[in-house]
Amino acid sequence: MTFKFALLYRMGAWGAASCMVTICALVALQVTFRVVDALLTLVGVPRLGLSITGVSEIASYLLVGATFLGLAYTFVHHAHIRVTLLISRLPSRVRVWFEVACLIVALALSLLLAHGLIELARESLHFKDVSSGFLSIPLWIPQTVLATGVGLLCLALAEALIMTLRIAARDPDSFRELTANDDSDLP
Repeated sequence: MTFKFALLYRMGAWGAASCMVTICALVALQVTFRVVDALLTLVGVPRLGLSITGVSEIASYLLVGATFLGLAYTFVHHAHIRVTLLISRLPSRVRVWFEVACLIVALALSLLLAHGLIELARESLHFKDVSSGFLSIPLWIPQTVLATGVGLLCLALAEALIMTLRIAARDPDSFRELTANDDSDLP
């Protein structure tokens, strides 16, 4: 299947990747500071005491961002875990409608989650909620990233549902599962 909003999903993946790279950079920098202090102590020089305040808090928010921003990209590239033991044994005509039903349930649950996350971010913005760690990070910022990731997943699920419904209505015997290898979206 070729997704029309593949660029948006790729942008989400780049956002997820940048979150992961930032986590790695922060942790590497923190470790470097500790190694420098340890080496200075070994040679009898006073420690510099360099550290990044709130690294674990920042890393946890970045990890959540990496997870949620990558949802749509992993879905459209068939990287989500799917149990196809039952569905693969069904005839194509039945399998396509089973896939439609599964996509409807997934989309409904994702829309509920997106709605809840948007409301949570709005409340956090309204009440000016901040994190309780070393850093006072406004909570609406990571919550908006969560809502964006789930929103992209909703868009991808809706797109897959529309494409699957078209196949189900026109020619259900030609249905290939979303997990089937499809090289049509490769560059």
